[in-house]
Amino acid sequence: MNIFRTIGTGLHLERFRKSGRIVGAVLLAGMVASCGTVPLDTFDLVASNPSISGKSRKNIQILIATPAALKAFDGENIVINTSAAKIEYLKGAQWGDRLPTLVQSRLVQAFENTGLLGGVGRPGDGLAINYQIITDIRSFGVDAFTSPRTAIVEIAAKILNDKNGEVRSTRVFSASAPVSGTGNAAYVRALNAAFDQVTGDIVGWTLSVI
Repeated sequence: MNIFRTIGTGLHLERFRKSGRIVGAVLLAGMVASCGTVPLDTFDLVASNPSISGKSRKNIQILIATPAALKAFDGENIVINTSAAKIEYLKGAQWGDRLPTLVQSRLVQAFENTGLLGGVGRPGDGLAINYQIITDIRSFGVDAFTSPRTAIVEIAAKILNDKNGEVRSTRVFSASAPVSGTGNAAYVRALNAAFDQVTGDIVGWTLSVI
């Protein structure tokens, strides 16, 4: 019996050694693959600080809904238009969050920066909402097939009365900015410039309507 136990233990240890070598090889391969992964440049959108003068609307609170977007814009990839009908994604770069989430957050901040409203929030913030700002990202990328390369941002917006469901006004906002320089940061700077103009226009228009 002792002999069988000894042999069994020896076989078990040998299997353990072999399995350990296999596991070690797998872990080493994973570490090598991980070390070979090139990190992506991660970018953010800058919140607009629109200079808008007007009467205070401290009795009004607005909700910024999550923007609608086609699948191409509903993610973290940065869109590059290589022709009028073809899109690619900026190599080695990404947004810091889903683009609709970034646009929503920066719109909230832009309205807050005016200091003219009683409250600005997102769904779930618990505000007593007077109006909803509903947006649709129609374009948010760089035309790389034009000269100069040009960032184009187009966002459709509507103002919805939250009390009765009436749409007060609807408008499409568009802006462009040339890409100056090379590299991923140059593309994002141009997109931020175009987005800043669109954001300021949306804020100014909204405050003139409500």
